[in-house]
Amino acid sequence: MNAFEFWNPVRVVFGVGSIARLRENVPAGPRVLMTYGRGSIKTNGVYAQVKKALAGRDVIEYGGIESNPRYETLMEAVRLARRERAGFLLAVGGGSVVDGTKFIAAAIPFSGDPWDILEKQSPVKEAVAFGCVLTLPATASEMNVFAVISRESTHEKLAFGSPKVFPAFSILDPSVTFTLPDRQIANGVVDAWIHVCEQYLTCLTPSTLQDRQAEAILLTLKEVGPKTLKKPKDLEARSAFMWAATQAHNGHLSAGVVGDWATHLISHEITALYGLDHAQALSAVLPGLWRHQIRRKGPKLAQYAARVFGATGTAAERAKAAIAKTIAFFRSLGMKTRMAEHGIPRSDFGMIADRMASRGRKIGEYGDYKRKDFIEILDACD
Repeated sequence: MNAFEFWNPVRVVFGVGSIARLRENVPAGPRVLMTYGRGSIKTNGVYAQVKKALAGRDVIEYGGIESNPRYETLMEAVRLARRERAGFLLAVGGGSVVDGTKFIAAAIPFSGDPWDILEKQSPVKEAVAFGCVLTLPATASEMNVFAVISRESTHEKLAFGSPKVFPAFSILDPSVTFTLPDRQIANGVVDAWIHVCEQYLTCLTPSTLQDRQAEAILLTLKEVGPKTLKKPKDLEARSAFMWAATQAHNGHLSAGVVGDWATHLISHEITALYGLDHAQALSAVLPGLWRHQIRRKGPKLAQYAARVFGATGTAAERAKAAIAKTIAFFRSLGMKTRMAEHGIPRSDFGMIADRMASRGRKIGEYGDYKRKDFIEILDACD
């Protein structure tokens, strides 16, 4: 295990009825900018609960943040917050709303072009404090420092992270997920699953405890993911799913280990270009990447197959089974697992690989992916 420093200051308020505790967590003094998506919180009762909890407080609103939050939209919120002198932000929605609010929080006091936070990785020296009410388990943005933002004008999807954008608190009420469409539940299970895999299925550092923690989350998702699709109002299943998704990417699994994250970075390009849901792109990329990397990831894939899916046989047989069983699990949730199923033509693979190579990043746990590797991975995804 590598040396590491771990710090996560997010207060999590979990349980049915926890939205009522907003009043004790949102500071009473500053004007609050409440951010949300396209209006589902107004039909599922969350909006009414939030407004009731904050009755009498100075709250302004900004709605319309997209499922892949757009820089152009978020800058409108930044201008509103600056004009109205908002001193605290409250994100109400899924991971995209939380991601978008992290960017808004960083951009409000930023000196210069806020796009530099994403494109040039300019350091975030300060940010407006914020909290969140989570309505869709998936990204763990409610308990981490990361955000992914799209820019429509350039078809880019870029990420940033900073300790300055840890939420002050996160309200997690699993009962608000009862009305979510099956597609969003399936997306959330796959997103959380692949977050775990990006930190677990690497091969550079021994990580005995983190492996067992990762496997516990995967086993939980494997059990409760299908259950919560079949029985949407199973509170225990929804609770386990929500907490597993948060644990999947809140820093615990990555402490002392080297992550991969190539599946995510390739998927960001796919989402930016073709408008797929984030999890749809992930589920189409992951199996192909594992096929391409089976020699290097073989021992860990074999371990994963045995411990998570109960696979037997030689290490090589179990490594292959890991890919097949993951595909079968994703498909049982209704997810597609090949690029061709989304209508993405092979003729575009060179262009996608060019975009990946142009980022100038070290990608994968070894940091050695080149353009030809991206082409080969995309070929294996087709």
